[in-house]
Amino acid sequence: MLALEWLKNARDVMSNIEESQLENIKKAATLMADSIEAGRWVHTFGCGHATIPIEEMYPRIGGFVGFHPLCELPLTFFTRITGEMGVHQFLFLERAEGYGEAIMKSYTFDKRDTMWLFSHTGINNVNIDVALKAKELGMKVIVFGSAAQTVGKKSRHSCGKTLFELADIVVDSCAPLVDASVPVKNHFDKVGPVSTMAFITLVWMTVTTVAEILADRGVKLYIHPSHNVPGDTTAHDRLDACLATYKERVAGI
Repeated sequence: MLALEWLKNARDVMSNIEESQLENIKKAATLMADSIEAGRWVHTFGCGHATIPIEEMYPRIGGFVGFHPLCELPLTFFTRITGEMGVHQFLFLERAEGYGEAIMKSYTFDKRDTMWLFSHTGINNVNIDVALKAKELGMKVIVFGSAAQTVGKKSRHSCGKTLFELADIVVDSCAPLVDASVPVKNHFDKVGPVSTMAFITLVWMTVTTVAEILADRGVKLYIHPSHNVPGDTTAHDRLDACLATYKERVAGI
């Protein structure tokens, strides 16, 4: 059954993450905790399906204030497939050098901030633009992606470096370069990608580690509550407190 083959592949990726990436996750989480404790931000950015981990971590139940999603609508697959904002345009835009720098002009950053980037291959120009500008502004750059699998891949950016080469800390997603993992009879291409599952796994391993570090330091976390638990009469008040805190911080950017 191909469903079970995909499940095995996904479990193997998760096991590889557990076996090889815990130290790097802790290093990344420590930098993020430093930014949040300072009243600053962990900015999150990715293109295409690498926006999914960004949308997953904040805002949502169990997430907390301190992560600032930079979601550029034309750089997602979740608007149109053909026609307006189609896949062809997306592929052009993520390779358009200078577009990432233009995105960065729309915000105010601080050297105490952290830039957290998601990229499966680390070779496309928009992500590299963002990383270069973040480093220029004094931010630490953390990159999650298939680092080991992309060794030797040539950057598309004029700087000549991949995203992984620019990062202060790299956390490997342990996903195969081809991403899709299940062969189908009579077809060349595989189905069943695993990179998104790897990213989501890494997001919550990292964010929970950030929470652990901050809690140990005595920092109050503004955690989004569930609104669906019968008898919880203060959930909306706690959510209002989260959003008020977010609003206060985001006013500075």
